[in-house]
Amino acid sequence: MKQFSFVILFSLLATCVVAQKASTTKPVVIGYVGGYRGLADTSIIEANKLTHINYAFVDVKNNRAYLHNERTDTINFRNLNGLKLKNPSLKILISIGGWTWSKNFSDAVLSDTSRKAFAESAVAIMAKYDLDGVDIDWEYPGLRGDSNVFRPEDKENYTLMFKALRAELDTLQQTTGKKYLLTTAVGGFLNFLHHTEMGKAQQYLDYVNLMTYDYGWRTASHHTNLYSASKDSMANSADKAVAAFVSAGVPVSKLVMGIAFYGRGLIVEGDTKRGIDSKITSHTHVGGYSYIKDSLLTQKDYRSYWDKKAKAPYIFNATDKKFISYDDERSVKYKCKYVLRHKLAGVMFWEYADDRKGYLLAEITSTFGN
Repeated sequence: MKQFSFVILFSLLATCVVAQKASTTKPVVIGYVGGYRGLADTSIIEANKLTHINYAFVDVKNNRAYLHNERTDTINFRNLNGLKLKNPSLKILISIGGWTWSKNFSDAVLSDTSRKAFAESAVAIMAKYDLDGVDIDWEYPGLRGDSNVFRPEDKENYTLMFKALRAELDTLQQTTGKKYLLTTAVGGFLNFLHHTEMGKAQQYLDYVNLMTYDYGWRTASHHTNLYSASKDSMANSADKAVAAFVSAGVPVSKLVMGIAFYGRGLIVEGDTKRGIDSKITSHTHVGGYSYIKDSLLTQKDYRSYWDKKAKAPYIFNATDKKFISYDDERSVKYKCKYVLRHKLAGVMFWEYADDRKGYLLAEITSTFGN
């Protein structure tokens, strides 16, 4: 009985310490910086407003992590590390995969031997350039994605991949004495959970970055909404994604909410004044939020709207039938307050260069009080 009481007392004290630590820990702010097009403009990056940078992307080739543009990647790594002069606590990770370069994940992690080789190659790149961790952006295990190789075994192998990566990172830590991060970007929709074992996989991960954007493909609707404004039970939202991942066994303290720094444009049909919920005829390029705010919202042909239920903005050009969904300062503030209220790990965004003037990052910083 005394032993039982001691265990209860110890548990209560440990819980208090964890709670106190959680209350004083500021949310993470993870920015994806694109290097897949070549040299990244690191001069625009406000390093003091970020906690992590995920460098996108490293490819997967011949079952190994592979620098697709090694010459420019090398320069980008050097420039990103240079940002630590402004923010010594900044962490820089390589992000492997992405929509286009996820085609070969399934083969790379198919066996114990291939998983170990893949993990070794990923950690070797990270170590060579003196970086701080590995982020996996497999889009998506068990699903076709962008004409990917995929198979039912992806479900278990996804978990085993993280186990292998964590083992390699821990081995390196024994040599350097440095703690290395392992994170992943995940689809913010239920079907992703049907093809993974996130409750098991999370034990190897520091953060799970929810890609709570690119929603609304069936009709013209929000692509990065916090809440669902539709009666459609299949409609996605960031709030629904958080609840689903927690239910799947991922601690809320590891979840990172995604913010879109870009807009998604659709051409719709029909006699519509607002465009919302209309039939989609085609997709059209829009650009990032700085462009939307400075060049589109200033045009009289574009009318802006705010969806109170979804906590999301959109604009519509009735003449051109162009519907554009995006995140703005108001929606970002709602997302950040949600993170604080529900004690998520923080936010991440895709991608930094889409808001070159820093409108949305300023709102994140302001709301988090950083």
